[in-house]
Amino acid sequence: MKAIVCESFGPLEELQFKDVADPQVKKGHVVVNVEAAGVNFPDGLLVQGLYQMQPDFPFIPGNEVAGTISEVGEGVSHLKEGQRVIALSNLGGYAEKALIPAIHVMPLPDPIHVNEGAALVTAHATAHHALKQRAKLQPGETLVVTGAAGGTGLAAVQIGKIMGAKVIAVCSTEEKLALAKEYGADVLINYKEKDLKETLKEVTGGKGVDVVYECVGGDTFHACSRSMAWEGRLLVVGFAGGEIPKFPVNLALVKGYSVMGVFWGSFTQHDPKGFAENMQELLTWYVQGKVKVVVDEALPLEQATKAMAKVCLLYTGRFFLVHRTCATEL
Repeated sequence: MKAIVCESFGPLEELQFKDVADPQVKKGHVVVNVEAAGVNFPDGLLVQGLYQMQPDFPFIPGNEVAGTISEVGEGVSHLKEGQRVIALSNLGGYAEKALIPAIHVMPLPDPIHVNEGAALVTAHATAHHALKQRAKLQPGETLVVTGAAGGTGLAAVQIGKIMGAKVIAVCSTEEKLALAKEYGADVLINYKEKDLKETLKEVTGGKGVDVVYECVGGDTFHACSRSMAWEGRLLVVGFAGGEIPKFPVNLALVKGYSVMGVFWGSFTQHDPKGFAENMQELLTWYVQGKVKVVVDEALPLEQATKAMAKVCLLYTGRFFLVHRTCATEL
């Protein structure tokens, strides 16, 4: 089969598109014929050696896929050959086939296209876990989403609205803010044109923010850390801006708020039942039209480098790899 292979950490251009052995099914796993694989910001970090996880070489990147099951391993009773599914692959998604633990594979409802189904597994699931399990977001609370036009940012905007929050989108351009507004944001802040700390104080009437979904890092994180309400929750999701900030812990002490790490990959390992329940809720919301996936472009597998470069450089949306057999459907 064809796959994108990382032989060593380095620039995206060093990834190889090559033939590798087909995965062999084993107990508790299924083999999925991959029709679409989501491309996420962490994928680009991973192959450059800049992510929290550093796999052994060689490895195939790709954290989320959608497709059809071709083989079912021993002990798997809830899935069958020929079934449309979405799956958390962790690694191995940028290939024509992927071997995936059955507990991380879920049926894909017929109304959902494979391209959009794949996208629900990482960006939306990260936002869902962050707001539901970590922040325990309540109706009527204020939610700030930084990087609100990115894949997981847009997901957080939508899910925050479903959960009853007042959503404040923070972006660097008016174009990005317009996208966040389209997907439900109530208040828009361009942090390149306005002082973020002062603006957050103004729009919350001096109370501060209940929950921050923080994806950017750097100065944006620091402004948010000084804008929290009493018993607020500051969610550390990522550092798309490139700078991992140092946090003055006295702020949490004086203002009485919590700083919470959000590492969705660890959540799926520590609480597979909770992960499955979250995915079922997300799929239900999608079928009901409550959440949507933004697909900016679909590219063939051999152009994985181009797709990851777009996400890493722009971080403005969602990009996908699709096999050539699917290209005519797009």
